[in-house]
Amino acid sequence: MLVLGLVLLTAIIVPILNLAVPSDSPLYISNYTVALLGKFLCFALLALSVDLIWGYAGILSLGHGAFFSLGGYAMGMYLMRQIGDRGVYGHPELMDFMVVLNWDKLPWYWQGFDMFWFAMLMVLLVPGLLALVFGWLAFRSRVTGVYFAIITQALTYALMLAFFRNEMGFGGNNGLNDFKEILGFDLAAKTTRVGLFVASAFALIIGYMACRYIVTSRMGRVIIAIRDAESRTRFSGYQVESYKLWLFVFSAMLAAVAGALYVPQVGIINPGEFSPLNSIEMVVWVATGGRGTLFGAIVGAFSVNYAKTFFTTFSPETWLFILGGLFVLVTLLLPKGIVGLFDRFSRKGDKQ
Repeated sequence: MLVLGLVLLTAIIVPILNLAVPSDSPLYISNYTVALLGKFLCFALLALSVDLIWGYAGILSLGHGAFFSLGGYAMGMYLMRQIGDRGVYGHPELMDFMVVLNWDKLPWYWQGFDMFWFAMLMVLLVPGLLALVFGWLAFRSRVTGVYFAIITQALTYALMLAFFRNEMGFGGNNGLNDFKEILGFDLAAKTTRVGLFVASAFALIIGYMACRYIVTSRMGRVIIAIRDAESRTRFSGYQVESYKLWLFVFSAMLAAVAGALYVPQVGIINPGEFSPLNSIEMVVWVATGGRGTLFGAIVGAFSVNYAKTFFTTFSPETWLFILGGLFVLVTLLLPKGIVGLFDRFSRKGDKQ
């Protein structure tokens, strides 16, 4: 409740300090800070999706970067369709990169993305279907542990290579960018930026409450039983594969929502988001905050990304070494993450 309260408080205070406070005031929050915090909120929602599948079901997925990116591309396609004839080449229907490639018509899979409701449906449907098919094949074959982590990472890498190709029709190496508006609102306007920030905060709150409902329900108890003793749970008569598949699909859709909120705030989506390194970094967020707690994932996402912002500003060449060292230290010294450290101190205080 404390973490949710802080998120809600942030969603109220930050817009006020950005819109209502003069820019020369020490309390003023800049547009850059609003955008940065909005990114952190999206990353926190993404970390929630990873913690749900890894912390509670024991399924280590290194492919959630794929679902995050697919959700981002679906939103990016909608934003690109809103540009219309305001592109560099002024074509009323084709994107600039399509004009450069001498395409004469819009690909069939771009149809419908000029409508917001259709784009939001694709944000959920495309990653959800991919997770459904991939998860059904993997869980039906009883692929678990490190093998599942490897094939999810291979999936992400394969999608990254595919989206780098110009003939795929997603902008190739440059991806999708130069967005103008969303739902008729100028993306460069301060009020639109604040609106996206607030939307990200409420998406995080709703996502957290949904995850909390799942893990505290009867289904959640079965999922935890699968994590702790999968064979015993199967012998008890539970359809283990069905539980794992349902949770995997829901987790993928949650990651896609995070990607859809992320793209309009950063103004670009490219194949680099599919990088397996990004998926590994998500696992570091969860491990740092505290696996299997949900709110620990939020704490970890904010902590690690704040550290990343700091170190990439002052010493960008050392950040990856710091990230690797952080993961090793957390694994050895803080197996329950930052949340576990606070729990340890609180128990010591209670004993005294």
